[in-house]
Amino acid sequence: MSIKEIIKTNRKFMKSNFEEAERLGIESDQDKKLPQPPLQKPVADNSVVIQLPDFNSSIFAEADIYQCLKNRRSVRKYTDEPLTMKELSFLLWATQGVDKVVNDGYATKRPVPSAGARHPFETYLAINKVEGLEKGIYRYLPVTHELLYMYSDADMQQKITDATLGQSFVGSSAVVFIWSCVAYRGEWRYSITSHKPMLLDAGHICQNLYLACETVNCGTCAIAAYDQALTDNIIRADGEDEFTVYLSPVGKV
Repeated sequence: MSIKEIIKTNRKFMKSNFEEAERLGIESDQDKKLPQPPLQKPVADNSVVIQLPDFNSSIFAEADIYQCLKNRRSVRKYTDEPLTMKELSFLLWATQGVDKVVNDGYATKRPVPSAGARHPFETYLAINKVEGLEKGIYRYLPVTHELLYMYSDADMQQKITDATLGQSFVGSSAVVFIWSCVAYRGEWRYSITSHKPMLLDAGHICQNLYLACETVNCGTCAIAAYDQALTDNIIRADGEDEFTVYLSPVGKV
């Protein structure tokens, strides 16, 4: 296949295919009355789970939404100052937090929109400099607003840098947000039409992170250039049913 043919194929993915699903008479698993996937991945009974602190606007350095929008830029240089737990708690809530579970557990109300309220993303954190937290890999539990400790690795900074194709500022940031897609959450409702909307959802999440960072004197930089296998391995994703889609390092500025 030529480069031009590959480009044309990739362009097609960016287009809507709802009419194709209708023409083919495709029924989703939701249409078939199959059980929906859980709102978040399960947690083993013996897991180390950390309750995130409450927060309010007292942690804000900038609360004016106009200034947050005006100042929003990608930032690749951070200070050595750690984030506080309250700041991290706020950033997690702003990007994937659950305010309410509704419709008998079918959907959640969150600060970010999602096609069909499916919210197919899991948030992993590569923690480097956050007060009160051991360096390591964590998973956010949005329904209960908690952190699940996964593991530590003395070479994590280098592994993050390698996974992001040599972007050393990512590995040295205070915390890296790594978003994985649990694809069946979207596929359950939208079948073959689910994949473009799920990628659009990733943009909503990351933009909220940018704006939330502005309020607490932090910076971030969306990362789409990464090694798929290396990054999936860092978060222990299988690369098929769950896989990395987006990353964004955060640090004080």
